[in-house]
Amino acid sequence: MGDTEPGRNTDGERLEQLTLDFLAHLELERGLSRNTLHAYQSDLAQFGRYLDVHGVSPLQADHSDLAGFLAELAEGGEKRAPASPATLQRKAACLRSFYRHLRREELIVHDPTTDLRSPPKLMRLPKVLSREQVTELLEQPKGTEPLALRDRALLELMYACGLRVSEAIALEVGDVDTDEGMLRARGKGSKERIVPVGSSAVGALERYLARGRPVLVGAHAESSLFVNHRGSSLTRQGLYKVIQNHARTAGLAEQMTPHTLRHTFATHLLAGGCDLRSLQEMLGHADLATTQVYTHLSAERLKDAYFGAHPRAHTRRAGTPA
Repeated sequence: MGDTEPGRNTDGERLEQLTLDFLAHLELERGLSRNTLHAYQSDLAQFGRYLDVHGVSPLQADHSDLAGFLAELAEGGEKRAPASPATLQRKAACLRSFYRHLRREELIVHDPTTDLRSPPKLMRLPKVLSREQVTELLEQPKGTEPLALRDRALLELMYACGLRVSEAIALEVGDVDTDEGMLRARGKGSKERIVPVGSSAVGALERYLARGRPVLVGAHAESSLFVNHRGSSLTRQGLYKVIQNHARTAGLAEQMTPHTLRHTFATHLLAGGCDLRSLQEMLGHADLATTQVYTHLSAERLKDAYFGAHPRAHTRRAGTPA
């Protein structure tokens, strides 16, 4: 516990001055953004109100005071929802930075945040589409107009190969072998990998290459596989618009993010029996742990299917009270 002042008294005005000095240090010496400074100021003001209620001076707060503050935020209250893990992480980081600053300034003897642990971040499982939703999305580009052929080929290929957005727009015509059903993708760090292409995607690609792309490119010398209406390489923003427009038409705008088809590809492969190592290679993950998130997602979907279908999934166990 700090020992700069006798007793444990409320000291709101002192905290306000300490906060201003701390924020000035962050702005002038560390160059933090205005948004971060405002967030830290708000966090310390909230911490000060907690200390006031418990009759503790900010210079004499110990580890239990700080841990109690975070625990109260995590639990929530009658008029306050529990703080999210990300919010708790930020507040803990703010307290650490604040008290380390006080220690450097020799305003306290001991740093109460030395053993302060941030609450663990919750793993956010990616959104995926059902098979029926994928079919609905892929069938949105209708007709034989060049852009419709392009959009169908693009959506089919992203789902068939689990491509990142950056990989899809980087594809060149020579990267796809429709005869062999194989594709060369350039992933992060310029790493290349070979990914199989299913028959539906191959068919969509062949129609686009035969009757769509030549019309769009015209006389341009363009090597990119997917091009815009002017015949130039499709941009990231252009690809986003293609996906968003067709997702909206299919009624899937709420479920779609730029990575949704990649997540869906991985989840559907695992559900169909693909082993984790093969999936890792197809996704281009350097670390198997990154791929393992899809095992958690598949388990969650299995649980949903089980509890939605099993006739006794929600019955009480013998001996449990009604």
